Amino acid sequence: MRDLGNTVLVVEHDDDTMRAADWIIDMGPGAGVNGGNVVATGTIKDIMKHKTSLTGAYLSGRLRVDVPATRRNGNGRSIVVRNARENNLKNIDVSIPLGKFVCVTGVSGSGKSSLIVECLYKKAVNVINGAMERPGAMDAIEGLEHVDKVINIDQQPIGRTPRSNPATYTGLWTPLRDLFASTPESKLRGYKSGRFSFNVKGGRCEACEGQGVIQIQMQFMPDIYVTCDVCKSSRFNRETLQVRYKGITEAIAFFEEDLKPSGGSHSVRSLMATLRLLSDVGLGYLQLGQPLNVLSGGESQRLKLVSHLAGKTGDGTQGALLILDEPTTGLHFEDTKKLLEVLHELVDQGNTVVVIEHNLDIIKVADWLIDMGPEGGDGGGLIVSQGTPETIAATPGSHTGEYLKPVLERDAAWSQQETKKRLRKRA
Repeated sequence: MRDLGNTVLVVEHDDDTMRAADWIIDMGPGAGVNGGNVVATGTIKDIMKHKTSLTGAYLSGRLRVDVPATRRNGNGRSIVVRNARENNLKNIDVSIPLGKFVCVTGVSGSGKSSLIVECLYKKAVNVINGAMERPGAMDAIEGLEHVDKVINIDQQPIGRTPRSNPATYTGLWTPLRDLFASTPESKLRGYKSGRFSFNVKGGRCEACEGQGVIQIQMQFMPDIYVTCDVCKSSRFNRETLQVRYKGITEAIAFFEEDLKPSGGSHSVRSLMATLRLLSDVGLGYLQLGQPLNVLSGGESQRLKLVSHLAGKTGDGTQGALLILDEPTTGLHFEDTKKLLEVLHELVDQGNTVVVIEHNLDIIKVADWLIDMGPEGGDGGGLIVSQGTPETIAATPGSHTGEYLKPVLERDAAWSQQETKKRLRKRA
């Protein structure tokens, strides 16, 4: 398209796409109120040399997702899928080790989702959670007694209306209501925590019934929403909005200051725990009152992850099985690094995390890979190789291994260079 005289403008985080571009516009430096500026512009070399560009730091290797020195051994147990034949799966047996960070790889259409979502998840959620899903075609699944709970954290939209927001979905709104109800102004007026709910009459704006927007039905077209003229999308009436808690703007920075003097109240500690989780998965830029129906699939997926983390996963005896399908969609290098820290923490707590992924930064740090293919469609549905990333990188015929090998070699070279620099400094 470019060679035909067109201009191609791409919004992208992919390493290879950036390296192939003629010109890069790097935005930031952070997200939300910390973004909105042009950090750097130029060729890939210009961006890599830029001292304050976070993108350039990752592209040059100054910052990176490090390959772990050792891989987890797991807990010695496994879940085994027998004779899976859903869609293009060719009667395969697959063993998924528990207590590990497992990544399922392969080209698009190789059978990853058919195996993990259609077969594994839908059977497991029926057996463990008592659901009524229709599992994919297979003979059996063994080893489900070794997990307490199964959770599929997908990218399906969380809400279809503006009613819900990140604060309500993650449970933040309950301690927030309690916090506002504890202020001197609320006590003077006799306001209880229910006054600060936009789902019931009393404190909400009745013009929009607490939605912040007015829904206009468009008959044969999708409905549209316009900002409420009365509350200006605040969701509450004038009297309720007169109660303020020290003028909150940026929640994390604000409540961190509130924790310093005495550790903060129970409400503040509860708020901070969830706010930190939102930041940890790269959602620190979201507004707490932002409607859920405007979130992207990747944002919805990470918000679901926060909700599960805030409410804990298993019952603490055998751990949960968590399944994520391409969680790095739309994520910058830095956001991917933050997400990985959360996923590793989940595994360290005794859970098993199974991720379907194409992102090499995720693939290279997994404890165990299940590489599917070798091609897509009829040419897929087989297990090409299983093992550590190093094993897959050394597997002939693995498309994943072909691209993974130079990444592992590059990271090893960077690590050696840094070791030499440290030794020279000590000398």
